[in-house]
Amino acid sequence: MPATRTTVRRGLAAAAALPLLAIALTACGYGSQAKADKVAPAAKGKKIDGLDTVRVGYFPNLTHATALVGDQEGIIQQELGGTQLSTAAFNAGPSEIEALNAGSIDIGFIGPSPAVNGYVKSQGKSLRIIGGSASGGVKLVVNPKKIKTLDDVKGKRIATPQLGNTQDVAFLNWIAAKGWKVDPESGKGDVSVVRMENKVTPNAYLSGSVDGAWVPEPTASKLVSDGAKVLLDESTLWPGKKFVITNVIVSQKFLAEHPAVVEAFLRGTVKTNEWINANPDKAKASANAKLQELTGKALPAKVIDPAWPSIQFTDDPLAATLDAQAGHAVKAGLLQQPDLAGIYDLRPLNKILEAEGRPAVADAGLGVS
Repeated sequence: MPATRTTVRRGLAAAAALPLLAIALTACGYGSQAKADKVAPAAKGKKIDGLDTVRVGYFPNLTHATALVGDQEGIIQQELGGTQLSTAAFNAGPSEIEALNAGSIDIGFIGPSPAVNGYVKSQGKSLRIIGGSASGGVKLVVNPKKIKTLDDVKGKRIATPQLGNTQDVAFLNWIAAKGWKVDPESGKGDVSVVRMENKVTPNAYLSGSVDGAWVPEPTASKLVSDGAKVLLDESTLWPGKKFVITNVIVSQKFLAEHPAVVEAFLRGTVKTNEWINANPDKAKASANAKLQELTGKALPAKVIDPAWPSIQFTDDPLAATLDAQAGHAVKAGLLQQPDLAGIYDLRPLNKILEAEGRPAVADAGLGVS
C-alpha cells in the first residue's frame, strides 16, 4: 500500500490537529453519539460463514435511505439469511469511523469526507469503499428578499454544516469559481461562511443571523418551508448531475475474514436501491417510518416531499466525484494531497451486478490492485 499523507488544519495547536475533514458531521449533525443497537427482523436460514451477527452503522438521514429502507423493509436481512443484522445509528462521521476501527461495527454508510479521512489517517489500513448508496440532495437556499441572483451571494452570510465537511468544501469551491476570496479557516472574505450544525440553521435563518445555507436534505427543504428559496442545486455543477453523498464502507479486517457476508450484504443494498427506485412513494414512507423510530419524530410532508426527489439512490459509488471532492479540499487549502490508491474494492459489487446482467461500476483508478 502506498504511503499516505495526513490532512492538516493550518494554525491549530498540535494537540488539536485532527484531520480537518475527519471532524465533519453528517448531513443532519444531531450530535456525535450512536444510538443503542437495533436488531432487524429475526434471521432465518443458514448463517453465512457461520457468522452470528453483522453490525452495521448508518445515520438517521434521508441521504442514508438505502440503509433506512433496507433495514425497515427487511430486504438486507433477507439476503443475510441466518446471520443477524444488527444496526447502530450514528450522527457524526468521526464516531462511526471510530466504531469501525474499534471493531464495534463491521460495515457502515458514510459520506465521502469521513471515508477519505478514515482511510488517510490509517495510512490506507482501516476501510474500503465497497459500494454506492446516494447522490445529490445538496442545495444553496437563501432568503429571497436579500438574495435574488447568484451574484447577490457576495457580501452575505451563508451557513455550512461544519468547517471542512463535504458541503463546506463544495461551497468554498463554488466561491472560488466565482472569483471571490474567502479565508477557508475563518470563513471571512467576499462571502461570510458561517459554520453551524444543521439542526440550528433553521433558527439562525429565521432570526436573520444567516442569509442562506449550502446544506443537504432535509435541512434545505426545512429552510424552504420557513420561507427560503432554492437558488442552486449542487447536482447541476456535476457531470450527469451526479456526485457521491453516501458510500458503503467495510472494515478491511471484516472484508478479509467474511467476504461472503459482505457480498450478501451488498446484494441486500442492491435490491434495496432497486426497490426504492421502483417504489418511490412507498420507499419515502418507509424511510420516514424508520426515521420516526430512530429519532422519535417523522419528517412533515412539507419537508420530506420536496427533499426526497432530489436524492438519487445508486449502487455506483461515483468514485470520480469523490476524487474531485478531495481535490477541491486541497485547492481550498483544507487538505494536503491525499494518496487514495486502494480506497475502493468494488469486486464484490461488480460480481453482483454482473450476475444481474448490469454493467460494472468504476473505481476511478483508486481500487485495490
